[in-house]
Amino acid sequence: MAETHPVPRKLWEHADPKSTFMWRFMEGVNAKRGLDLKTFWDLHNYSLNQRSSFWADVFETAAFIHEGTYTQVVDESLTVNQVPKWFDGVKLNFAENMFFSRSPSDVSTHRTTTHKEDDKVAVTEVREGGSEVRNVTYGELRRRAGRLAAAMKAAGLQKGDRVVLVGANSVETLLVLIATTWLGGIFSSSSTDMGVKGILQRAVQVNPKFLFIDDAALYNGKVVDLRSKIAEVIDGLKDCSNFTGAVAIRRFEQARDISRIPRAQTWDSFLEKGKSTPVPDFVRVGFHEPFLICYSSGTTGMPKAIVHSVGGIMISYFKEGRIHEDLGPDTVALQYTTTGWIMYFTNIAILLFGGRTVAYDGSPFQPDASILVRTAAEQKVTKLGISPRWMHELAKNNLSPREMADLSSLKVVTSTGMVLSDQLFEWFYDQGFPTSVQLGNISGGTDIAGCFGLLNPLTPVYVGGTQGPSLGLHVAIYDSLLPNGPGSEVPHGTPGELVAANAFPNIPCFFWGDKEPAATPGSRYHSAYFARFDNVWAHGDFCQIHPVTGNIYFLGRADGVLNPSGVRFGSAEIYGVIERHFADRVQDSVCVGQRRPQDADESVMLFLLMKQGEKFDRALVNQVREKIRTDLSKRHVPRWIFETPEIPTTINLKKVELPIKQIVSGQTIKASGTLANPQSLDFYYQFAKVEELVDPKEKL
Repeated sequence: MAETHPVPRKLWEHADPKSTFMWRFMEGVNAKRGLDLKTFWDLHNYSLNQRSSFWADVFETAAFIHEGTYTQVVDESLTVNQVPKWFDGVKLNFAENMFFSRSPSDVSTHRTTTHKEDDKVAVTEVREGGSEVRNVTYGELRRRAGRLAAAMKAAGLQKGDRVVLVGANSVETLLVLIATTWLGGIFSSSSTDMGVKGILQRAVQVNPKFLFIDDAALYNGKVVDLRSKIAEVIDGLKDCSNFTGAVAIRRFEQARDISRIPRAQTWDSFLEKGKSTPVPDFVRVGFHEPFLICYSSGTTGMPKAIVHSVGGIMISYFKEGRIHEDLGPDTVALQYTTTGWIMYFTNIAILLFGGRTVAYDGSPFQPDASILVRTAAEQKVTKLGISPRWMHELAKNNLSPREMADLSSLKVVTSTGMVLSDQLFEWFYDQGFPTSVQLGNISGGTDIAGCFGLLNPLTPVYVGGTQGPSLGLHVAIYDSLLPNGPGSEVPHGTPGELVAANAFPNIPCFFWGDKEPAATPGSRYHSAYFARFDNVWAHGDFCQIHPVTGNIYFLGRADGVLNPSGVRFGSAEIYGVIERHFADRVQDSVCVGQRRPQDADESVMLFLLMKQGEKFDRALVNQVREKIRTDLSKRHVPRWIFETPEIPTTINLKKVELPIKQIVSGQTIKASGTLANPQSLDFYYQFAKVEELVDPKEKL
């Protein structure tokens, strides 16, 4: 095997692995359990073979403030698709643990101490271009969040109520999240560049109590007035029985006049109405109860409202952030993200460890591509989270971060959102960043609010792939050519579909509005992850595991998720626009991502099947692009739009995307026997050389 799969180039090793938190955690396990774990793989095997003991060790080490006790960590006889409850009997609160902590020795006495000094900076907000910087201390953040929680309570927010936010990566967004969870509410967010219909597809499902929304936004040097969007979203929520109104957040120095928008009030007005209400106590909720709703990309229709439990996310983040990434109170984290992505939570959860988060709002290329590097240097960032697309732009323009600024504080750079090429691995160390920095190529998802493949400090970084699996997760690769059914694991080195073969705490507790109990056959939850193979979580990633290094290579998606420039969305969102606005002219459409070996990024291709007698022309293409931009966002607009004579379908008349995606990406495939019209695929081979098909001036 080693000869068939040579070991890639080694790029990095930790200078002192015994100084890391993972090493200390492993020594603690050895002392407590009478074991002799010596390597990362020893620890990972322990986390799988003695699951309850491992997760109990993590919970004890995290020392979360909580009440109640548990009789068992989890019922290990239950499979992952049965969504077992973890630490049943324990109650805790996310906001409380953000501001306060206790050491493991204090757990039994339930004594609490302040998490960090009140004057320690918790959040640094940096706006596009780096010209405006706001620092907020832990003390100020706690006081302001407490006042907002009091106002929410005065306005009727109760445990389990949903609060939807449409806003920037800002201090106010963080305050809304903290105040909502302070009261045991459930937080959900979208970014301001999402279209009204995209926001409503998500928000209406969860029937929110409040909508908090920025009154303006900044991107690419332009300030956008959001008042018309506020009015449209409020109108779209009018039939939600729980909805009481919207709060407009002043984004810039001058607040926008919202007096003419029905059911809307300003941030200051909302706070004023709760002025006489005392700051409430933290509402502790069950470990398995919900506190965060995220959304799928909508590949198969309406975006799924994925509900995450407070305990599941907190213990998973402690495992990933503290144990895997060695984060702590001295960490300064900057994750470039919008609020509609699960990485937003990663950016602010560092506060659980008493660290500082840098909230960057705006384009990462304004006024130029150096802005994130300069911000990281100025703020003495120790952990930077970016995307392969961002690295590609720097490499393409011969920009070297280590020559641009003093990055001596930087310890870790994580990359996610799309596949990281081998060339960028080598660029990172040969031209890009200080060689002492650990490059963490990570992959997981909104679905689990965490990672399957993750960095660790005890093994080397090699070219390609992730360093290995996340502790506590049995990551396996199943034969992707098999039909739905039991499934079969393939040997390391063979590509296939990634599955999680055991239960773990941070899977969704349920989908909002889905069939009960959670993940029961016939539910959206079951269909999303458990209908493919029996008793395992099928994630839809196409991967292989290196037989020598154990690295996991993520080779792409096994479904129709689109991923241009790391912006992940589903083809169904595009289909919705076509059906809403062009049903009189367009019979059907198919949307796929194209990424050939020579492509640095994925391009979105949209094919339109015209109704008989209707004309495909430049005017139609421009109209389609404009509607997609306004209904969704400019990031959703396909690069290429073409007419097609036929769309491949299954014998059940379900259109298929994956064969088209593979063909336009340069592969030659054998048509599946499940296709009703396999000959239709022949048309799409020409688009593997799409540049030869269009006049550069036309680009239809």
